[in-house]
Amino acid sequence: MSKLDVVDMKGMPVGQVDLADACVAVKHGQQAVLDVIVAYQAGLRSGSASTLTKGTVAGSGKKPWKQKGTGRARAGYRRSPVWRGGGVAFGPKPRSYTQRIPRKVAQLAFRRTFSEKVAAGEVRILQDLQVDSPKTSGIADLLKLLKIKGTVLIVVDRMAGNAVKAARNLPGIEMVLASTVNTYQLMRYSTVILTRAAFDVVQGRLEGHKGDAQ
Repeated sequence: MSKLDVVDMKGMPVGQVDLADACVAVKHGQQAVLDVIVAYQAGLRSGSASTLTKGTVAGSGKKPWKQKGTGRARAGYRRSPVWRGGGVAFGPKPRSYTQRIPRKVAQLAFRRTFSEKVAAGEVRILQDLQVDSPKTSGIADLLKLLKIKGTVLIVVDRMAGNAVKAARNLPGIEMVLASTVNTYQLMRYSTVILTRAAFDVVQGRLEGHKGDAQ
């Protein structure tokens, strides 16, 4: 069982939380992480590219010149892909890039990624996130007190108006719900800050009792 320190808004320790061994996976799951990240990024693709084939491009179907006697190569129509302005041969058409990931693979990837973050000391537990005003300085000052640099993922159990507004204009900062945070987001940010309540939700997901994780 791992123990993580809990700090308040001033960076002072106020206790510890236990991370159950069932939530830790550092010996396996590397391929699962790769599969989930690839599937997530593939799902972000719109797949809206579309080209006109020889059957859909505008143009006449009339034969440009007679079949024989001109000395030129045979030509059937100007919409042919070999002509300038003609259709595209084997061009892209709208499609879905979605990849299916089994639930247990997604859970393993989430568990492996979170475990690596904990082992690297990149997970911080905050007793509670209380921001009195929607000013950016509220979150910026917190990061300074916690001596955190680089990109930060803030995981909360519920979205508070002031906290969301204070964080949204800071570059490299994202705030997400503990019930929806995914493997890609954990991998993307160098430091993960969880509130005490959010940690309980995430630990429940790591144990596999509160929904799937991707």
